[in-house]
Amino acid sequence: MVSNTALKGAADALLRGAAEAGDVPGVVAMATDRNGTLYEGAFGRRSLDGDAAMTTDSVALLASMTKAITATAAMQLVERGKLDLESPVSRWLPELGEVRVLDGFEADGKPRLRPPKRPLTLRHLLTHTSGFGYEFLSQDVQKVQKALGLPSVLSSTPESLRQPLLFEPGERWEYGVGLDWAGRVVEAASGQKLGAYFAEHILGPLGMNDTAFVMTPAMRARKAKIHARLQDGALAPIELELPQPPAYEMGGAGLYGTVGDYLKFIRMVLNGGEGPKGRVLKAETLAQMSRNQIGELLVRPLKSADLTLTNDFVLPPEIPHQWSLAWMINTKPLPTGRPAGSLMWAGLTNCYYWIDPSNGVGGVLMTQILPFADVKAMPLFFGFEHVVYQSLRA
Repeated sequence: MVSNTALKGAADALLRGAAEAGDVPGVVAMATDRNGTLYEGAFGRRSLDGDAAMTTDSVALLASMTKAITATAAMQLVERGKLDLESPVSRWLPELGEVRVLDGFEADGKPRLRPPKRPLTLRHLLTHTSGFGYEFLSQDVQKVQKALGLPSVLSSTPESLRQPLLFEPGERWEYGVGLDWAGRVVEAASGQKLGAYFAEHILGPLGMNDTAFVMTPAMRARKAKIHARLQDGALAPIELELPQPPAYEMGGAGLYGTVGDYLKFIRMVLNGGEGPKGRVLKAETLAQMSRNQIGELLVRPLKSADLTLTNDFVLPPEIPHQWSLAWMINTKPLPTGRPAGSLMWAGLTNCYYWIDPSNGVGGVLMTQILPFADVKAMPLFFGFEHVVYQSLRA
């Protein structure tokens, strides 16, 4: 690890203070440049109902941090000619050719459905312009689930994906299960289960040995428990875990892993697709993945439809955000020091990361708290990012 005394002092103080104040049960944060780790720290406990300390190798539900790895897998297959971004995706997964668009509801609550005017593509799935939504962000998805008897996305079942589109493909940006479908497309095109494909082509080559859809006994022994933020602001541990093993491996949200492992993935991105054992992606593919891919559309703030899973995720109106093939892009500098054109995303359990190709730095902050956009955890992430940039300017 690169020595940076100023960064260590400031980051340790920030994170330790949050844990000791009870703002978070436990936290792990790390930062990297292109060459190696700049900072790592862990504070607090894995669970408030136990004594185990949060450590840098603690295992967490990464949730939507899975999405960028699924996008990487899809783009590897695009490089190899097994997929492309523009063909109807039903070419590889015929059931996606049967998806319909929601056109309102009958008086009895039954959804009215019609065929889409244009076919779904892999590009739509990767950019969240497919029309698929999430139940915790859409009351319409909840109404469809109730009318059709569909299970929650947290069930990790294929049936949970069988929802209609909320709008025509390409019409707008809407966060949803598109990357779960993209994971199934990867399976169809590669002939492998998603976890096996990840292990062979991404996780293994990057040395991400503590990242998987199904936790090993060693991973489970280090797992941090998810906590709920109660109405009075207190935190309470809850028994929430994705099925082990799941009925299908969720390309949008299913991975468990460590911050240190994810830092290796970020470092590969900072190095233009190059990993310690060779290329994971071509430089031109990584560049394509990192550019705006939704034209004049913008990322929309997330409005909660289920406050047990997410708060509203507000974006500053003065800083428009775009979407690449894997990440959100800030079009103007952020107060933390992150420059325009940088990449970031997060996981439902209040895990956050950013990637800054221009300065060659990135970082991850992990807690295990619901709902998302937590009033303490999200500002802590931005605080950590800020001290990293302050250390670069020192």
